[in-house]
Amino acid sequence: MTDRIQSLNAVGILVDDYDEAITYFTEVLHFTLLANEKHKNGLRWVLLHPPGLSSTGIMLNLARSKMDKIAVGNQAGDQVLFVLQTNDFWRDYEFMKSQGVEFIEAPRDEDYGTVAIFEDLYGNKWDLLQVKDA
Repeated sequence: MTDRIQSLNAVGILVDDYDEAITYFTEVLHFTLLANEKHKNGLRWVLLHPPGLSSTGIMLNLARSKMDKIAVGNQAGDQVLFVLQTNDFWRDYEFMKSQGVEFIEAPRDEDYGTVAIFEDLYGNKWDLLQVKDA
């Protein structure tokens, strides 16, 4: 019997425009564009990964239906949708602010690390987090 091995490869996020979202994730958050394949129906397979060792990426899904369009920027309600972990909080925080990223709270030190919530270009909430060394 083999051990079951699974990992989360990608999580989908609804966007209004592929190219706008690609620019945001690559230039503002420094994600790497791994796939950008066009399909005949106007849809694309777009996959981005954060820099470093992450095995989970962001898959961009174009909002097409009325329900999709309503959910853009509100995919987790009023909760944080993603946690972007970094090895240098202040470097990334200052860079992101210089790129126009809106942090909706001041950075705070918690028992587990330094964290601040920001909104992406659509309004989804993210934590920027540097975990304290154990």
